[in-house]
Amino acid sequence: MERSLAVSERKPLLVIAAGGTGGHMFPAQALAEVMLRRGWRVKLSTDARGARYVGGFPHSTEIEQVASSTFARGGILNKLLVPFHVLGGVIGASLRMMRDKPDIVVGFGGYPTIPALSAAWLLRLPRMIHEQNGVLGRVNRIFSKKVDAVACGTWPTELPEGVEGVHVGNPVRAAVLEREGAGYIPPGDYPMSVLVIGGSQGARALSDVVPPAIASLPMELLRNIRVSHQAREEDGERVASFYAEHGIDADVEPFFRDVPRRMSEAQLVISRAGASSVADISIIGRPSILIPYPYAAADHQNANSRGLAEAGAAVVIPESKLGVEVLAEQIESILTNPEGALQMANAALSVGKPDAPGDLADMVAALAEKGRKT
Repeated sequence: MERSLAVSERKPLLVIAAGGTGGHMFPAQALAEVMLRRGWRVKLSTDARGARYVGGFPHSTEIEQVASSTFARGGILNKLLVPFHVLGGVIGASLRMMRDKPDIVVGFGGYPTIPALSAAWLLRLPRMIHEQNGVLGRVNRIFSKKVDAVACGTWPTELPEGVEGVHVGNPVRAAVLEREGAGYIPPGDYPMSVLVIGGSQGARALSDVVPPAIASLPMELLRNIRVSHQAREEDGERVASFYAEHGIDADVEPFFRDVPRRMSEAQLVISRAGASSVADISIIGRPSILIPYPYAAADHQNANSRGLAEAGAAVVIPESKLGVEVLAEQIESILTNPEGALQMANAALSVGKPDAPGDLADMVAALAEKGRKT
């Protein structure tokens, strides 16, 4: 009797596997937040890079750091050892899952997801992936035919033949949802904020072009501008020095932990077109200038930018055409047109999917329930 009672009271367990970038970790955090509120246990499996983001996860999330190996980094010896590292990771994950008996395993992409998804496949556990971008990443492409469901953040998503996806959108963190549709103050002759973000480690091209573009703006506009610029550590000092030398009020950091606040206060966002950044912009609702990263796999950032661009919410500048004059012209055009900027902000909201965290959680719970009945 006591044993059956203990079993019935066992919280269902979700294992989330995510690679070590904000693009993977932020939607994983959003799912963890919802599932924990629904009474689930949540275990996160990530690598050393991903461990930098776990501070944003709810404290009750169980963190499991795994070794990550990829053929894309390291020397010849590392490449030769990759299969052995992966095999060791799969064996370790399998043993843990045999002990913990997760109800479902969800992968968000990146090499650290390989052990968990492989173990779930070997043990025939319910499993699914969530793809944030308009094109499947390498790992998600590998597993797309080995999982029970594929959830898509960007629509349409290019999928392998025979694979069907479900459009749920990209789930955003609670800190972003709290600022959903935050009132937008159109640009004018008063202090204005420009937020520059280029991914978790910033972007070299943005650090090269954005500061001189802002510095070249007419003085009557420039005097009102304050900049929050996320730059890589190796670029931070020169970027901060440039702003200071030109008398521009700027906060330059390698990583902002309060992006939702800064975005809600901004009159304009200048950003790469990472899936999480695009989702945040569409939920909070801000005009943006997007510069897709040209070397992203299968040009997926260009695909990510399409929704905001087609809605009239964003100006998209290919990096091949990015220059100081081109960018300055677009910044000035938006910040001197209050009505147009407000229209862009509202257009961004029109493509947002604030229900994405709950919809993804419903999909996860339904698949886990189906697995219990089979």
